[in-house]
Amino acid sequence: MADEILEITDGTDDLVLVGIQRRGVQLADRLVELIAASETVRVPRGALDITLYRDDLQTVGPRPVVGRTDLPWALDGKKVVIVDDVLYTGRTVRAALDELADFGRPARIALAVLVDRGGRELPIHADIVGKKVEVGEGQRVDVLLEEVDGKTSVIVSEAGST
Repeated sequence: MADEILEITDGTDDLVLVGIQRRGVQLADRLVELIAASETVRVPRGALDITLYRDDLQTVGPRPVVGRTDLPWALDGKKVVIVDDVLYTGRTVRAALDELADFGRPARIALAVLVDRGGRELPIHADIVGKKVEVGEGQRVDVLLEEVDGKTSVIVSEAGST
């Protein structure tokens, strides 16, 4: 995925990776390290919490838990790659695009996801996909990362199971 990011952005000039809270941030950190190892350049990494930009915020509850958005630089003219763990309906990415617009006007925005599980409700696709999986109705995809969950794996399970 790191190599594909460098290909579609023509290198590291003006490149910024922005992870969507929660696991997208850790995946973006991993991609930053892989890019640094091959290019000897540390690409800036930001974080987005899209909670307040969700189109279903009223269903979240009266006091949604809002995480940290960290974009300490202007995005004007930058090549931004949004990083997330699973692409499903596209609504999280739509919210991320809305939030990014509050921080400037990038030259380009691309989307990198670890898993594309299909099932889009919006016309959004990933530019870079680690793995595309076919998931049946009533199933979900969970990405577990060492940094957050104590282990790294991708699990397909029934929606109601834990």
